[in-house]
Amino acid sequence: MSRRVVVVGAGILGTMHALFALERGCEVVHLDREMGARGASVRNFGLVWVSGRASGTELAFALRARRLWEELARRVPGLPFRPVGSLTVALDSFELEVMSAACALADAAQRQWHLLGPKEAVAVCPELDSDIEGALYCRADAIVEPRVTAPLLREYLAQDPAYQWFPGRQVVSLDQGAVLDDRGTWHRGDHVYLCTGAALSGLVASYVLPLPLRRVRLQMLETAPYAGRVTTALADGASMRYYPAYDLPARGLLAAQPPVAAANGAQLLLVQRADGSLTIGDTHDYDEPLPFDVEEDIYDYLLGRAGALLRGPVPPVRRRWAGVYCELMPPAREVYWRHELAANVEVVTGPGGRGMTCSPAIAEESMARLGPAGDARYDNMPLGVEAAPQGGGLAGASPVPRPL
Repeated sequence: MSRRVVVVGAGILGTMHALFALERGCEVVHLDREMGARGASVRNFGLVWVSGRASGTELAFALRARRLWEELARRVPGLPFRPVGSLTVALDSFELEVMSAACALADAAQRQWHLLGPKEAVAVCPELDSDIEGALYCRADAIVEPRVTAPLLREYLAQDPAYQWFPGRQVVSLDQGAVLDDRGTWHRGDHVYLCTGAALSGLVASYVLPLPLRRVRLQMLETAPYAGRVTTALADGASMRYYPAYDLPARGLLAAQPPVAAANGAQLLLVQRADGSLTIGDTHDYDEPLPFDVEEDIYDYLLGRAGALLRGPVPPVRRRWAGVYCELMPPAREVYWRHELAANVEVVTGPGGRGMTCSPAIAEESMARLGPAGDARYDNMPLGVEAAPQGGGLAGASPVPRPL
């Protein structure tokens, strides 16, 4: 007799839980308070980002997830996965020195890092301006399309009669192995996963306070189609301030950011979408209450940084937006937060900016924890990390990364 799994949340993390449970032979009930994903899962760059991850558990998760994304692209028709790599571009010698120090790390080969000179970087991405100091090339990085990936995966799931989708259902209560929605319907299963994203009030908070999580707000934009083809994801040197892989003594050499960038925690990330448009961002705002408006000066700064990297003119902006995700409170080094709220009811959330990257590996780990179910892929799988005691977090060994 097959198990039944209930998943709450239609973002990328919840959808991955539904997918991995279904492929494991479980019946799956999938709910979301919206009609589909509306949060951080559709408001990001779509980066499967290995390059900047912290050594150890975080990097292992990212590498495992990268492999899983590649496998999913072979199984799910039309999944928009592009293994194109990334270039972190140095505009001065200090940024290049940090990149050089990073390439000396023991796990640099796992990240598939290569330090390139200006001509080599332009050969990889011909749309780069040639007036650069060099670039750090990460061949392991990849891109998916965030606005369509979760809905497309749900369409794939819907082809299986063992999958049930209930949109527009807010979960208001829970019991052992069950949740109650706002229409008065109980959804019961052998296990329930609450993948609630950045919703930190309400049901979860009523069971766990204080939550070991904080919210982060970002601002991004999208342009009209760019005339050329940007062959990789791009990042500027300022991004090394925010990614833990670059937490090296050399990072202290980086020049101070302009006031508008420093005040908004800005880094430049740039991805060309399938339609040719450019997604450009982003910022980091941690102070509650989070603002509800967007600021033009930071957009001007980001557009200027994009213009400094590209040889062609940046197209006109066609839309702007803000997004909110949640992450474990620093100085936590865990990848995400898992906590049991009741018997067979777990909340799984808090991967922060790693959500699109690591969601397949997190969902795979949830299935491994669920125990044997007659599927050889899972029956003897060692757990990647163990649930922490009351208060949340993860600890323990990480999954062994596989070569790409």
